[in-house]
Amino acid sequence: MRLMTLRRADGTTAAARLDGDEYVLLDDPDVGSLLAREDWREHARRSAGPRGTLVDADPAPVVPRPGKIVCVGLNYRSHILEMGRPLPEHPTLFAKFADALVGPADPVELPPESEAMDWEAELAVVIGGTVRRATPAMAEQAIAGFTVMNDITLRDWQFRTREWLQGKTFEATTPLGPQLVTPDDLPGGTRPSLTISTTVDGRTMQKADTADLVFDPVWLVRYVSAIVTLRPGDIIATGTPGGVGHARTPPVYLAPGQRVVTRIDRIGRLDNQIVSAR
Repeated sequence: MRLMTLRRADGTTAAARLDGDEYVLLDDPDVGSLLAREDWREHARRSAGPRGTLVDADPAPVVPRPGKIVCVGLNYRSHILEMGRPLPEHPTLFAKFADALVGPADPVELPPESEAMDWEAELAVVIGGTVRRATPAMAEQAIAGFTVMNDITLRDWQFRTREWLQGKTFEATTPLGPQLVTPDDLPGGTRPSLTISTTVDGRTMQKADTADLVFDPVWLVRYVSAIVTLRPGDIIATGTPGGVGHARTPPVYLAPGQRVVTRIDRIGRLDNQIVSAR
């Protein structure tokens, strides 16, 4: 099953189920609200609201206001090696705030305070149930599905201190979407093996397979739920593969007018233009 959050002409949003190239609106304001229902799977399958075509849709972040956005740093073997680090024994965790999120086709704002905006394609886990101290079976059941994130990072702010948060959560810098795809619709299920890539102005910068993850989605749900209760709509971004701009010689950063396309096969793509923040 595939789910989206769509913007309406009156400024509101609605959750939608995808049926091929069409969508069916549900009676929930967004996918996060839908996932809060205990019977969300059955409700989404049986609902039959107004229909439309995807070509006319205006997608919002698939979960517009997640309660938590937990991100994992240095989780692809290729990226760890390019950054000159040993494989980790434990994941590096940091957070984002919901104000950082934008839709899959929205502009990404380069703030005047930074000169080092970088791309980071990521597979994002969307939580569909309440879980704490999850067993492997509980973790699998808690995964509603997967979506695409670009963890756009301001490197000059990230590395001002040893803590990364300030470079990771500037407003309007993190596209999320376009859809949530449930595990039964993906090869590998809750541990999917999918091609992930980033292009900048048509040039391929990142390309890898999500099977290269050191800590897989089920493992991460178990680990994070040992720290805090995970709830419907929460996001875990699983990390980025090699090919980021900061690791290049010389470093390469994004500029206004450039277009960043982030793809994960079988899930979808983000297509975002970099603009100067007002």
